[in-house]
Amino acid sequence: MEQPSTPQEPAHRYTAKLAQDIEARWQNYWRENGTFNAPNPVGDLAPADGHQLPADKLFVQDMFPYPSGAGLHVGHPLGYIATDVFARFNRMLGKNVLHTLGYDAFGLPAEQYAIQTGTHPRTTTMANIKNMRRQLGVLGLGHDQRRSVATTDPEFFKWTQWIFLTIYNSWFDAEAGKARPIAELIPQLESGKIPTPAGFALPYAELSRLDQQRVVDTFRLVYRANSMVNWCPGLGTVLANEEVTAEGRSERGNFPVFRRRLSQWMMRITAYADRLLDDLELLDWPEKVKTMQRNWIGRSEGAEVDFFAAGHAIRVFTTRPDTLFGATYLVLAPEHELVDALVAAGSGSYEGVDERWTYGAANPADAVARYRRDIAAKSDLERQENKDKTGVFLGAYGVNPVSGKEVPIFIADYVLTGYGTGAIMAVPAHDERDFEFAHVFGLPIVQVLDGGDIAEAAFTGDGPHVNSANSTGLDLNGVGKKEGIDKTIAWLEANGCGARKVQYKLRDWLFARQRYWGEPFPIVYDEEGVAHPLPASMLPVTLPEVADYAPPTFDPEDADSEPQPPLAKERDWVEVRLDLGDGEKTYYRDTNVMPQWAGSSWYQLRYIDPHNDEAFCDIENERYWTGPRPDMHGENDPGGVDLYVGGVEHAVLHLLYSRFWHKVLFDLGFVTSKEPYRRLYNQGYIQAYAYTDARGVYVPAAEVEERDGKFFYQGQEVFQEYGKMGKSLKNAVAPDDICRDFGADTLRVYEMSMGPLDTSRPWATKDVVGAYRFLQRTWRLVIDEATGAVLVDTGASGAGDGGAEPTEEDLKALHRTIAGVREDYEALRDNTVVAKLIGYVNYLTKTYPGSVPLALVEPLVLMLAPVAPHIAEELWARLGHEQTLAYEAFPVAEEKWLTDDEVRLPVQVNGKVRGHVTVLADAAREDILAAAKAEERIAGHLEGKTVVKEILVPGRMINLVVK
Repeated sequence: MEQPSTPQEPAHRYTAKLAQDIEARWQNYWRENGTFNAPNPVGDLAPADGHQLPADKLFVQDMFPYPSGAGLHVGHPLGYIATDVFARFNRMLGKNVLHTLGYDAFGLPAEQYAIQTGTHPRTTTMANIKNMRRQLGVLGLGHDQRRSVATTDPEFFKWTQWIFLTIYNSWFDAEAGKARPIAELIPQLESGKIPTPAGFALPYAELSRLDQQRVVDTFRLVYRANSMVNWCPGLGTVLANEEVTAEGRSERGNFPVFRRRLSQWMMRITAYADRLLDDLELLDWPEKVKTMQRNWIGRSEGAEVDFFAAGHAIRVFTTRPDTLFGATYLVLAPEHELVDALVAAGSGSYEGVDERWTYGAANPADAVARYRRDIAAKSDLERQENKDKTGVFLGAYGVNPVSGKEVPIFIADYVLTGYGTGAIMAVPAHDERDFEFAHVFGLPIVQVLDGGDIAEAAFTGDGPHVNSANSTGLDLNGVGKKEGIDKTIAWLEANGCGARKVQYKLRDWLFARQRYWGEPFPIVYDEEGVAHPLPASMLPVTLPEVADYAPPTFDPEDADSEPQPPLAKERDWVEVRLDLGDGEKTYYRDTNVMPQWAGSSWYQLRYIDPHNDEAFCDIENERYWTGPRPDMHGENDPGGVDLYVGGVEHAVLHLLYSRFWHKVLFDLGFVTSKEPYRRLYNQGYIQAYAYTDARGVYVPAAEVEERDGKFFYQGQEVFQEYGKMGKSLKNAVAPDDICRDFGADTLRVYEMSMGPLDTSRPWATKDVVGAYRFLQRTWRLVIDEATGAVLVDTGASGAGDGGAEPTEEDLKALHRTIAGVREDYEALRDNTVVAKLIGYVNYLTKTYPGSVPLALVEPLVLMLAPVAPHIAEELWARLGHEQTLAYEAFPVAEEKWLTDDEVRLPVQVNGKVRGHVTVLADAAREDILAAAKAEERIAGHLEGKTVVKEILVPGRMINLVVK
């Protein structure tokens, strides 16, 4: 699509070559002059002359990009260009604007590449960052480069480790509803104000040092637990849920993934569930994202109920404790901690048991082992959505607390340890999954809610209770849902077998990976296995140089293999002599690393104060950039970044994690904002056609030819489909190519004009030329293509050729454009900004074939500047200005030109336009209709006919219905 030069082409036409020259020159000017450097109130980025900063500021941020080795395609810069446009516009409104871009640079792809090639992940990562900076630099993004960070920089992950330790050294005071330092917990444990947790026989003050440490650890916001993880032997690592496909295989490599228990670091995000839920109301976020977070947190009210079996209390959570009389069996997750104990305490035999309960085994122990093995590779999603109900009877029975009846205990894969208590009471008459399971296994079904026939399906509606009374004071028969729930909970609490409970779907955050390329934990262990946090003076803990980046891998089908992190092999690094206050001793480093989410959970704070050696961010700088602004945003303003733009795919995990970290830092007094991101905007995607051959294999879209409505690749017919642009579909278009063929401003204008920012849009390289021609027309308004001379009269008179002054029509066109463009820039409607500017340029081109009055051109250049900054800077300079326009005041519309004294209305006769009439804008209805009827062309259509109806839509149209 490159625009070729021809001998006849005017020497000063706006071409791709000229655009590139202009863009390179202005990008160099901005860089050398620090044009987009935003000052801080204090520290090394504070103004050298000490001048006061504007109170009106804007912090706009893009979601952290990962520097991929594949480089950028034209879909990637969509959000970056949009935030740049918004930032430039707000600078012209006089605001102090902070806008920069860093890199979320720890990641599995670089580690996998290191395993394959032996290249250090840092080498690959830095090369990828360099290439991405180059690609983005060509686009002219107005970033404060002094503030750019990468999570892999030791100066950055030092503070990631420090924040981890800060959270580790904190506990959640439920009474105060906030985090507090561990140092404030210990006196309360010593005094007995806070009792020692269950499981410790003595008061805290009488415990051994080791047991006291264990007590404290049970309160920490970071703790170790034996948790269920996704173990992938083929990759030799534990995977996060998002790295496992619905089929229970690794997203990378397609290896089987098995569920197993492993001692892991966990973050107690569940302590903040209510605040994470309630504070969503304070945020200017898309309602869709808020709903996704609410569903993920999953707050539900009900009761915890204990079923007793063989000396064990099996605790279940239910939102409908009033249906307990219908609970005819229990189901535990196969991984539930009581399964083995219940099997051991049971009959040990399947003699006389329905064979459907045995899973084809001779006894419960064999059946459980076989069943666990068979489901080990299933993902949570697959287990929940599995239509075929399977399970195993444990050979044990529990007692229903309200009926006193024994109920059999099963394990089944549709129950998960990650939700609730990992055990459910099954009420098959009123739950579809329980109903299906009961039918498969021949279990009793007892109806306890009247109003539906349960012969063929569960009754999931509501009705008065039936079959719901016992001899110890609980009688629900005839009562409704709410009364039934309240009476049941009161009875459970009075009888010591249950209590009211608020339950969350949200689980604590698994915060460890068995990899090399990540932030090391600032924790060491002594010979007794007790964890010791390192002092801040020993940070950062850096990764050792290693010969082999791969964790030990195993037979992909070996579910019993043991995870071994790559760092475990580095004994010289693992074993370390340290003095932590009681003399030098040998300690052992943690060989796991933090997950990739760590750096992105707080990076906006480092953008604020990127070079601070004393703190992750000076609170005065944080207060200025992200502190609450009740004067602007209302008394409940939580503070945070003013605009955060990124894809909806991060709606839950990243945003939930960053909110959690931020709230802990707020509780401890390190930040003034309650939330990290005040306003969130999700941009859409750029999509493109992709092509597959007869085998279903994708072929390079750029090499496909269209002939007679069909598509061909290397002579063979291929088939067109539509999808997200990317490497896997072989339909990516590099921004480098578009900038080479048209210039960066053309790419910026095209991407902003393609449609609303929050919707996905199709890419069509052939349509880029439309944006290119618009910029050429704008150029021709100011510059003579033959001579390079400025066509606009830049004299003091402000007149164009022949001293022309703007007409009233000119001023209406100008000020209406200004008003619309200002409103659209503010609302991120850049597509309609471009449309309005095209309309205005077309008006000037048609109205002034010679030269245009300066008063009409200068505002155009300023309005164009946010979306096409290079050509705007060049035109501004050629119009005689010596300074960059980056801080020029954005034009303001004059109100008097926004309304018409007269309006021209179409006049219809029986629904067909027959002419127009010009009337005063505020004319009375009867005067408008009289003028319409008197208009010569209209009168001809009324002659000899009777007007039976007169329709006037003010300011829009007139319709006369005649017979």
